[in-house]
Amino acid sequence: MSADAPSFPPAVAPLSPRYDPFAMALHWLLATLIVGSLGVGLYMTGLPFSPLRLKVYSWHKWAGLTILALSALRLLWRLGHRPPALPPGMSRLQLAGYRVSHALMYLLFFAVPLSGWAYSSAMGMPVAWFGVLALPDFVAVNQPFAEAVLQPLHRNCAFTLAGVALLHVAAVLKHHWIDRDGLLKRMWPAPRKESAR
Repeated sequence: MSADAPSFPPAVAPLSPRYDPFAMALHWLLATLIVGSLGVGLYMTGLPFSPLRLKVYSWHKWAGLTILALSALRLLWRLGHRPPALPPGMSRLQLAGYRVSHALMYLLFFAVPLSGWAYSSAMGMPVAWFGVLALPDFVAVNQPFAEAVLQPLHRNCAFTLAGVALLHVAAVLKHHWIDRDGLLKRMWPAPRKESAR
């Protein structure tokens, strides 16, 4: 065998210590949109019926649909790109918490906007993305069902997502400040000097 012959099986490329820039951009963009959408959702429920209320509801719907689209894109990207390795030394309980919380967040990324879309459709309020792209009704018009089932479902899914996200942030900060294991660096852009290497 010549020295130039490829090795078999081919060597596996080492994992990057960080997520790739596109995954980072999706993560932080989604985080911003979700926090903003939750804030708008809490604010708009206390508004009296007015043109402002209708406008804010439209913004909330647009943000929800954008979150839905970006979540689908993020899931597809994740399926095709291996995440960076977790820090060594994590306990089984920590690994289980990591896997369960991430699976739950991905589920809620879809459940929250889809339940909101269903609620809007059932209330007879069509959804048009940014006021331009008219979307089909998700369910048939049924206002009693919308108010009794879909509205609480949407609200509870949103509050559950907020709770899981807070636990996620708390766990990351614990790893960063107490464990000091570099977990946060996986999703933090590299400094210029480091990225230029």
